[in-house]
Amino acid sequence: MKSGILPIHKLEGMSSARVVAHVKRLLGVKKAGHTGTLDPFATGLLLCGINQGTRISRFFLDGHKRYLARICLGVETDTYDPTGRILATAPKEMLAAIDPHDIEGVVNSFAGIQDQVAPAYSALKHEGRPLYELARRGQIIQKPARRIEIFNILIKQIDLPHVDIDVFCSSGTYIRSLAFDIGRKLGCGAHLSALCRTESSPFRLENAVTLDSLEKLEKAEIERRIIPLSKCLETLPRVLADSRTAEKIKFGKKLFTSDIESISVHPEAFIRVTDDEDNLLAIIQPCENGQEYKYSCVFTS
Repeated sequence: MKSGILPIHKLEGMSSARVVAHVKRLLGVKKAGHTGTLDPFATGLLLCGINQGTRISRFFLDGHKRYLARICLGVETDTYDPTGRILATAPKEMLAAIDPHDIEGVVNSFAGIQDQVAPAYSALKHEGRPLYELARRGQIIQKPARRIEIFNILIKQIDLPHVDIDVFCSSGTYIRSLAFDIGRKLGCGAHLSALCRTESSPFRLENAVTLDSLEKLEKAEIERRIIPLSKCLETLPRVLADSRTAEKIKFGKKLFTSDIESISVHPEAFIRVTDDEDNLLAIIQPCENGQEYKYSCVFTS
């Protein structure tokens, strides 16, 4: 089985780790992992790194994301989602009195750069332990606010108590926190009742496959669905290696500017090195001396 990224359409009720374990078993591969966890109640795009694809996962962690989210107004939970304990409920007459124009104004106010506080029930760590583990034991840890950016936020439908939104945002944005904050700003409280990730970096949900469909595919069809390493990283500048440079990369020898075709990049930029068939050989970065490159990853055939 070749290396690359396999986009999976995760269904509700499965953890990201369980999806990866299922993929690993179905494909019979030694290595598999995911980039960017989806909560069990959430659905949508989960990127699974296959074999050496696990080594490029970090290049997508900081990429943009897009979600379709359903916010339920009038009910707050301790997890900010439907799996939590209800903490507060707004009177029905309060919800009935909310003007859709007010909802639109509040939702639109969250576009842009801002500081966001992550939920206490999250995978962020405190002293090496996930916050959700501590929260389940009654130890609520509030992490400092983190800088995020919501590039675009659009209301798709208002059918009270539900508000459906499309959110295009930076990595690290918690849609659960966004739902909670919208509820607080409206004065009625809210939680995230449904979530579907539709984009992650350059990948789209329409190109993903469900586990049920994956089980029915022949090996050749599965391999066609695995996106090759180099194609996954098309946003990185690319240089071609001749046979001599490819040999140096294979044995981890020093690369000099004379080994690589001239390319103008940011001093800290990552560069993908491929052969003439677009097989990914390495990911490198310029050294400070301007004469050499340092290896970030080397890929064996």
